[in-house]
Amino acid sequence: MIRLTRTLVMTCLLVSPLLAIASPINIVAGENFYGDLAQQLGGAHVQVTSILNNPNQDPHLFEASATTAKALSQAQLVIYNGIDYDPWMEKLLSASNRPQRKVLIAGRLMQKKIGDNPHLWYNPATMQAMAQAISAELQSVDPTNRAEYRQRLQQVQNSLLALNGKIHTLRAHYAGTPVTATEPVFGYMAEALGLTMRNTRFQLAVMNDTEPSASDIAAFENDLKQHKVKVLLYNSQASDQSAKHVQQVALQAKIPVVGITETEPSGQHYQDWMSGQLAALARTLEH
Repeated sequence: MIRLTRTLVMTCLLVSPLLAIASPINIVAGENFYGDLAQQLGGAHVQVTSILNNPNQDPHLFEASATTAKALSQAQLVIYNGIDYDPWMEKLLSASNRPQRKVLIAGRLMQKKIGDNPHLWYNPATMQAMAQAISAELQSVDPTNRAEYRQRLQQVQNSLLALNGKIHTLRAHYAGTPVTATEPVFGYMAEALGLTMRNTRFQLAVMNDTEPSASDIAAFENDLKQHKVKVLLYNSQASDQSAKHVQQVALQAKIPVVGITETEPSGQHYQDWMSGQLAALARTLEH
């Protein structure tokens, strides 16, 4: 019996570390672009669930389910946007008390507040900062694989720097170009590109589900009809009647319309998604 007990103890000592290594870090992301970033940084050592992951659905109409609550209750690391873009996340987290759970909020990391443009992932600096923060959490939770996490972080940072290179190239060509949009989704990226964004009051009204004023609608229509802007950036994922109306005005005035989304398309990494939208915008601005 003593010999058998010693054998079992030795077996447990040998197997337990292997089980700990084999078990992936459970991560839940409010939005799939943050989830994608976590997957790139963690590789096989993480298991990522992204809640908002359908680019064909309006993220503002999302309602949390029991499945969402269960996923969060089991998460070791939670990542989400914050600043009232995903208010359901805070409610679910407060209802599921787990002291050991780590939480990363992009809005807090970028020192933004409610009322600021919440589409932080269109700000190149946000994803750089989030990559560093996520990697630091992974290294803290799983120091055994710290070297791999650091290597993956460097790879992600290099790819984000390459994306920044494309942004700087476009800025050199198109800074100051007047553009407009149905919502401020692309706002941070437009700023990074040096574009002059018009009709911002209209955009805020649409984002906040309020009716734009008659004067703001008239100003928007005038910009399109008088060709005071080079392109209309249209949120193809979420749009109300006012936005659809100005899209029709743009098409009638032969102002090019470039579609953008709030959610990362399936099968793409964040870097590919942003590069594709930048390429589409560049093709339009060339003419």
